[in-house]
Amino acid sequence: MKKLCVAVLTSLFLLSCHSEPESRALFNGEDLSGWHMDVPVMDNDPDVKAPFIVRDGMLVSLGEPRGHLITDEIFQDYRLEVEYRFSSEPGNCGVLVHASTPRALYDMFPKSLEVQMMHENAGDFWCIVEDISVPNMEERRGPKEEWGSPKAKSAAS
Repeated sequence: MKKLCVAVLTSLFLLSCHSEPESRALFNGEDLSGWHMDVPVMDNDPDVKAPFIVRDGMLVSLGEPRGHLITDEIFQDYRLEVEYRFSSEPGNCGVLVHASTPRALYDMFPKSLEVQMMHENAGDFWCIVEDISVPNMEERRGPKEEWGSPKAKSAAS
């Protein structure tokens, strides 16, 4: 039997990176206003129980069916602050940032960068049908085989 993973988001704030920082709650603690779900199995069966709910002022992901909760607004130049916990057995969850093309991977995941919150890999960044590169990357960082090693070119140089 598959264990149900319940992740609880206790707060979600968008902090402006402009000269006068201002914070803005993205989740109102009452309902999913400002958000929409992308849950592929709901395309053919709208009676499937929604995997995202609000309970006691917290955003709860029930884990199944699998899908994503997406902001209605588009953001840029931000700092995102997230607090979360697992209500029982630790499981897999994450925050997808810079998401663009929907369902680009496995007809499920949007093209994005994932800030991983899975209990064994929390803090990792995963590229989903995306690559992190900049112009002149090897010139800036040195040879690829040295990236992430003590021999890597210093960012200060």
